[in-house]
Amino acid sequence: METMKLIRNADVYAPEHVGKRDILLAGGKICLMAPRIDPDALPGWEVLDAEGKLLLPGFVDCHVHVMGGGGEGGFANRTPEGFLSDFTRFGVTTVVGCIGTDGIGRDMKSLIAKVKGLREDGISAYAYTGSYQVPVRTLTGNLIEDIMMLEEVIGVGEIAISDHRSSQPTFEEFARICADIRVGGILSNKAGIVNVHLGDSPRCLDLIERVIDETEIPVTQFLPTHINRNEMLFQKGIAYAKRGGTVDLTGNEDIDYWETICDEVRVCKAIRRLLDAGVSDDLFTISSDGQGSMPVFSPDGKFLGVGMGRSSCLLKEVRECVQRENIPLEVAIKAITANPAKVLHLNTKGHIGEGYDADLCLLTPELTIDTVIARGEYMVKNGEIVKRGQFENAMLK
Repeated sequence: METMKLIRNADVYAPEHVGKRDILLAGGKICLMAPRIDPDALPGWEVLDAEGKLLLPGFVDCHVHVMGGGGEGGFANRTPEGFLSDFTRFGVTTVVGCIGTDGIGRDMKSLIAKVKGLREDGISAYAYTGSYQVPVRTLTGNLIEDIMMLEEVIGVGEIAISDHRSSQPTFEEFARICADIRVGGILSNKAGIVNVHLGDSPRCLDLIERVIDETEIPVTQFLPTHINRNEMLFQKGIAYAKRGGTVDLTGNEDIDYWETICDEVRVCKAIRRLLDAGVSDDLFTISSDGQGSMPVFSPDGKFLGVGMGRSSCLLKEVRECVQRENIPLEVAIKAITANPAKVLHLNTKGHIGEGYDADLCLLTPELTIDTVIARGEYMVKNGEIVKRGQFENAMLK
């Protein structure tokens, strides 16, 4: 049973900085936010003193391989699925699941089942229908039906373009996917977003730009991801964002190697360059590509093995924005709170305010996780995980 909570004396970033506030939580929602709420007037409520700590909205990780990813080096290369604390201990209270390269060994039935399981565990979870491949493999057999009839589905993706692993879709095939998911989104009052995987090809965003230029589908229908994977693509991404498109930056815990050897653009530097180019601070997001496989190298470039993306990179990237690039915290955290919530039409997420979901992160002044609340319930408290998924404890033995 949910415990009604009063958070006192928190320095609130909503994500805009509003200063010290008391916040009342009940029924999985934020009921009241005020400069002071008298705890004596609320007998039976749990009081959490957040003096000296920062209160942020729960993080939205908008690109996660919740069932696991990989497999490109053979079946033993498949990465494991993500469990509840793989997300919550890093401040993530909302995830959007996708399949990726392997749309055969992993399918939409399994993805929807995993998303439902994460919801039962206590966080908010959604899904993109499909995978890299075109024609899109759906659950119902039709894109419009998937988004209309499956509550968890909010868009399609990650559709791969400009990549040797893609299906090399034609303009007509890609435009039809965009048109169908847009109509389905309109009919179901969902985002109908097209999440697009971008590879290393010099074609970059060409297919997306053609759809925007040659059809009536607007730039707001797309969320191209991995936009910082190399300098050439990132420069195209700046131009794309300047015309009003949202770009998704992929976080990386091992960026020191990738930045120097592989031309990947460090997230904090990418956000600084976007802002300096005049791009609105509403038009970029950061996602983790969590549970996806990635090679790991030593500082001298020696291949060490296959690693895995983790949601931990989200807060790490925000911390680097503040500490390395002097980007205000209220701007940096929009990339993992308000901005993904906006582009995905998750209207009760990404903000701290009355009526929003009680998804909250308490951080130390050093920007490390202290406490995480999802839908009004503790997931992490005082730096300790207090709730795990059903089989996590057994797996830890």
